[in-house]
Amino acid sequence: MSSDSTSPDGPGQPPLRVLLIEDSALIRRSIVEAIDASGMLHVAAFADTSDEAIALLTGESFDAVIVDLQLKHGSGVPVLAYLQREGLIDRTFAAVLTNHALPAYRERCLQYGVRHFFDKSFEFDRVIDALHDYAQTRRDG
Repeated sequence: MSSDSTSPDGPGQPPLRVLLIEDSALIRRSIVEAIDASGMLHVAAFADTSDEAIALLTGESFDAVIVDLQLKHGSGVPVLAYLQREGLIDRTFAAVLTNHALPAYRERCLQYGVRHFFDKSFEFDRVIDALHDYAQTRRDG
């Protein structure tokens, strides 16, 4: 991707950086395609464990984080705890996209400050729409 024009208030500004925490290669590919399609967002990195995600968050800056709660090895909850503990939850778009959209999980995510919680089976498009709205707001604001 070319970044010859990186004006902070022009159409040539770089896309927002997204960290995707998802352990399914198939779902990850679908999400990456949907996110990258707008040109306003780019999946800059992905992780399939919470430890890997936290290591990425420690070393890099991301504008948005999408977290799957149920990973093959563990849970995405430690990532949410990290975002809250480090004060990133308030300045980073954080969304949970899960197949386990039970009210108890939603409530726990709210306790970590997550304002976007989506059921992967029924609301896949909604997380993409919310990300695009966020990116548009950042560009306009």
